[in-house]
Amino acid sequence: MSETPLVEIAINGAFITRRWEQPENWMRLTRECGYTVHSFCGDVLDPFFSGDLSFQKEQAAATREAARKYGVTICDFYTGMATHRFHGLSHSDPRPRKKMAEWIEASAQLAVEMGTTLLGGHWDAFSCETLQNPQATKEAMLRLVGTFRELADSLKNSGLTGIMQEQMYIPSEKPWTLEECEWFAVEVNKNRGDALPVTVTLDVGHQAGEHYGLTGKDLDYTEWIRQYGAAAEVIHLQQTTPDASHHWPFTQQYNQRGHVSIEKTLEALRESHKNYASSALAAVLPAAKKQWLVAEIIPGSTKTEEVLLQELTESARYLRQYIPEGGLRL
Repeated sequence: MSETPLVEIAINGAFITRRWEQPENWMRLTRECGYTVHSFCGDVLDPFFSGDLSFQKEQAAATREAARKYGVTICDFYTGMATHRFHGLSHSDPRPRKKMAEWIEASAQLAVEMGTTLLGGHWDAFSCETLQNPQATKEAMLRLVGTFRELADSLKNSGLTGIMQEQMYIPSEKPWTLEECEWFAVEVNKNRGDALPVTVTLDVGHQAGEHYGLTGKDLDYTEWIRQYGAAAEVIHLQQTTPDASHHWPFTQQYNQRGHVSIEKTLEALRESHKNYASSALAAVLPAAKKQWLVAEIIPGSTKTEEVLLQELTESARYLRQYIPEGGLRL
């Protein structure tokens, strides 16, 4: 059995995107809605699109100061929607791979400036041309692993303690099956020396692969957590239905429509830690000692700010029934 971890909830900063401009408000609203931990969203401060480097550093420093002021911990810097749109780290041409790697390296600097040591997200999509050819798909998987290994080595002295790749639910975004998840985690971390560990972020709403033919355990969010949850420093929470990744809040209205259970999530995580020694991942990754359960609530553009903040507040109250402020020892 792995060491008893501390589990704490957080809120993802996607709710800020296109709405609030000032770091003071980002952290103030986080605290006022009932969260003491914030997962910073890359769409809020993007290293390629948000001003120049001096502005980005000023914003990062202001974010760190505002977090200190309001008693908020920034647990990670996580990609938003932008980097999902590109053929990046697995591209057949090395130039797009290099450019996306530069995005990650620039984000690492911002993350450390904000006071966090974890950087995660998704920076790639396999093309349809690639997926139609099994050999091309295999080669792209190897490029993806190779690029991550290079990043894990180049960023080992950056101030980060880890990089995280998010598990997804379509074949173009890897890993999207339980088998791929295990293969990726083992291949990217084996014989890594002093390079940064690369872990997989799990999401309880990313089991909608039925649209592309997945069946069985691949469609069960509790199975993903049981098999790989102990090694995940971050697990994304959302309320949703089995056939989609809605990113709904945990309000009474959406809890009645959705199928995600916090009780089942925590129980699966307990089982994962209990049995971690027998996991293939245990040979290359230690079990996480601290785990962030990040509420990834992404509002539609037409949702008013008043309703949005009410839903975030109600979600915090709901989640605190299971995980008290300060965290829960499993």
